[in-house]
Amino acid sequence: MFLKLLLQNNDNTDQLRNRRERCLCHSGLQHANVSLSQREIYARVACASPMTSRTLLIITAAMVCHLLLTPPLVTSQLLAAQTQAGAASSVPNTPSFVPEEEDVTWKADSQEKDGMVFKLHGHAEIHYGLYVLYADEVTYNSETRDATVEGHVVLDGGLNDEHVEASRGAYNFRTQVGRFEHVLGTVGIRNTRGRSTLTSANPFVFTGKVVEKTGPDHYRVFDGTITTCELPHPKWEFNARKTVVDVGGNATIYNSTFRIRGVPILYLPFATHPVQREVRKTGFLIPNFGRSSRKGTILGESVYWAINRTMDLTAGAEYYSMRGWAPQGEFRARPSEGTYIDLNYFAVVDKGFGNPRVDQGGANVRLDAETTFGHNFRGVMNIDYLTSYVFRLAFNEVFTLAINSEVKSQAFLSNTTRGFSFNASTQRYQNFESTNNGDVITILHAPSFEVSSVDRRLGRSPFYWSMDAAVEGLSRSEPSFRTADLLGRFDLSPTLSAPLLFRGWSFRPSITLRDTIYTQRLMPSNGIGVAVSDPINRRSAQGDFEIRPPSLEKVFGREFLGRKWKHVVEPRAAYHYVTGVNNFSNVLRFDARDILSNTNEVEYALVNRLYAKRTSNEAEDCDSRTMPGLILGGAPTQSRIPWERTDPSQTPCETGPQVREIVRWELGQKYFLDPTFGGALVPGERNVFTTTADLTGIAFLTDARRLSPLISRLRISTSERTDAEWDLDYDFRGGRINTSTALVNYHFGQFTVGGGDAFLQAPTGTNTISPTPVPQRFNQFRLLFGYGSLNKRGFSGAANVGFDANLAFLQYASVQTTYNWDCCGVNLEYRRFSLGSVRNENQFRFTFSLANIGGFGNLRRQERLF
Repeated sequence: MFLKLLLQNNDNTDQLRNRRERCLCHSGLQHANVSLSQREIYARVACASPMTSRTLLIITAAMVCHLLLTPPLVTSQLLAAQTQAGAASSVPNTPSFVPEEEDVTWKADSQEKDGMVFKLHGHAEIHYGLYVLYADEVTYNSETRDATVEGHVVLDGGLNDEHVEASRGAYNFRTQVGRFEHVLGTVGIRNTRGRSTLTSANPFVFTGKVVEKTGPDHYRVFDGTITTCELPHPKWEFNARKTVVDVGGNATIYNSTFRIRGVPILYLPFATHPVQREVRKTGFLIPNFGRSSRKGTILGESVYWAINRTMDLTAGAEYYSMRGWAPQGEFRARPSEGTYIDLNYFAVVDKGFGNPRVDQGGANVRLDAETTFGHNFRGVMNIDYLTSYVFRLAFNEVFTLAINSEVKSQAFLSNTTRGFSFNASTQRYQNFESTNNGDVITILHAPSFEVSSVDRRLGRSPFYWSMDAAVEGLSRSEPSFRTADLLGRFDLSPTLSAPLLFRGWSFRPSITLRDTIYTQRLMPSNGIGVAVSDPINRRSAQGDFEIRPPSLEKVFGREFLGRKWKHVVEPRAAYHYVTGVNNFSNVLRFDARDILSNTNEVEYALVNRLYAKRTSNEAEDCDSRTMPGLILGGAPTQSRIPWERTDPSQTPCETGPQVREIVRWELGQKYFLDPTFGGALVPGERNVFTTTADLTGIAFLTDARRLSPLISRLRISTSERTDAEWDLDYDFRGGRINTSTALVNYHFGQFTVGGGDAFLQAPTGTNTISPTPVPQRFNQFRLLFGYGSLNKRGFSGAANVGFDANLAFLQYASVQTTYNWDCCGVNLEYRRFSLGSVRNENQFRFTFSLANIGGFGNLRRQERLF
């Protein structure tokens, strides 16, 4: 049983207070083994007075008090300050607010009392609100709420799990203001039974000769350090004369030196460390530097501006000692849940190694934005502006982006309601044919209005109808050819179909009428031709008949590898007939609407599917997510917001019986009853029609033929760890493979391996010597290997190479190694580009990353292998 002495501040008379004080025990009453008779004697001695009714009352009260003094630990409960009220004063020991009183309890091995002052000896604890104060010796004033502490001082608690260890100090429980000496403290780390648990997005550790607690959640640290590493030997630290810690906000560091293993590396007059992830502060970012064989020494700095809670701006520049200045910036905004804006700018003012004729400078602007409105309206902008293809080849640090010759921009406002889609858009497409200035094809859609619908039943009849219509302004320009700045195209295409089902068979006959009007036409002449302002009307009628027999299925009774298996075969055939396109050579080309031609053909295909269903409830193996960005043939999962990155390793594995398509293999081919496509085919040239583009992306038509290449599309995915694809086009007529693309990605444990080969043998037309088409051959392959993951403790590494087998040279190579400690990590990368005469570069890049702060160096996260 504990003694609870309740001292209420609202006592109305001093008499009551005096009566209670007469009952309190002095130093002689601290013994735990005092007998009941001894307690009575002590009480009479302590309260000696003439035997009156008043003294009898006092003695009786004293005896009651003494009967409660049995245990050695004494707990006192007093009224004190709340922990979360108000803001802190900048001067220690100066109350900044007057909070509501809150109970204070304590316990210790022993205690003394002198008036309103309590002295606690041995393992003293004072509990107040969310805080606990520990010390060997405590002197506590119950009236002023001041406490002086000595020996093994610890202050624990708060909403952000503050922990302060000190040799001595002073603390006021009402104002939460105090001063501690020789301090080691943590924020965002909870210690329970010797185990540490992180409770903050950005936990950190600080030390100081003197630490002043200026109020709730506010500290001032003098002559100390701040780090996120484990003590007593941190890998890195900021050594500062003064640090102001705003728990839940930032730690502001003044006149500091950044040290690695105690060695000073960088002096910073002012720096901030985030205490919570969501807190953003305006200021300079950590400088970056590196080295490149074509850029020279690289030095860069950026400033971050937190405009408001929904917008920010990062702007800066890098200096390439051999090339010049490279300004860059990013503006981000997230005004609402369904709206974002991301604007990026990068440029290089190239001095061309001191030779103006080698100027490869330029600029690239990228804008991504999206928003939603009421009534199902959605607006999207994806604007990409590039001044020069040479600039992209020379300065883009991602190989796949550097060699991409296409630049696409679009902005649209769409609405989908009750099966109808309405779209207003503008689009700009550029394809750079070479590195020569002006050798670019530019196609513009501005503006474009489109309306389409899904199949809708026509009354109660068995017929369904749908439609597609567009009104657009177009233009096209390229070397030696140009249309009007804005010509009109009007396209209307209604469809009527009658789907039927009979004993598992599916039939779908349909008819489509199409009318397209252009305000300009193409007049053939030498080369491409000439666009003249003479309207042209293209009318066509299309009939289709699709047949899908019942699928053939086989469920295997025996389990294999803990799964049940099912094989499905799905055949299909279709007949297509288009007529009326008698002016194909006079139609200008802008997009897929313009390559419609007459055709009379039969298409047939066979799809094999192999399914597997797990029979256990065990979780799916998710080891594949150790390096989600290291993959061939596709991009890793990305968030809708450009600057947000999804981490597949944080996605829980699915459990329960699941069905997975293990194998999908599709074979298809077309037989052309009209090998000239109504006269649209031009012998000796690569011809692209709607029917051939729907079958394959390779232009295989160079002369009249009846049989198309056989296309094969094979995909194997046995689990989340395995993905394999093989796309093949085989031309029986030429007896050769037109194209073959194979990709394999496999993950096991901490390892990631992948390989890919792209082979293309495309005809370019006839030459002047032989009337037969001359094929162009391309054969390139890529290999990758990885071990570990981005956040793995210890060593991780990855390598990626691209090789051109025809030219027998290495196009691209990258090797990245990472070593992570508890609070920091080092990333080293070697990267090589070999892009003809434009770029032959060796790069050495690195980043020294500090947990929850940032990194030194020039290896950006979006450019890493993992």
